[in-house]
Amino acid sequence: MTAQETAPEFVEAAAADAMLPLPTPEMDGDMLFRLGMQYSSGSGGCPMDRVSAHMIFNLAAMKGSIEARVYRREMSQEMEREEIAEAQKAARRYIDAGVVTLAA
Repeated sequence: MTAQETAPEFVEAAAADAMLPLPTPEMDGDMLFRLGMQYSSGSGGCPMDRVSAHMIFNLAAMKGSIEARVYRREMSQEMEREEIAEAQKAARRYIDAGVVTLAA
């Protein structure tokens, strides 16, 4: 499943269908970082998905996770530009839908 498929409009369906761990409003940067690690390694019930991992690392970095910034940068070096753009768009959809809120 790609980050595009886990965009906010698909959160309920994805969670119900696959019981995938997804970003939620109460997650802080550290929790999001751990979730990104699960997607980057294919562990904890998450499929290995670079786009979703990058998206979640991006959200975690915006919430203050230094580790997420490092991992996002490293992942970016292994990804195609189209994958990075997809991950960034998915992160924006999570923010715009209020699924992930950023500090003011």
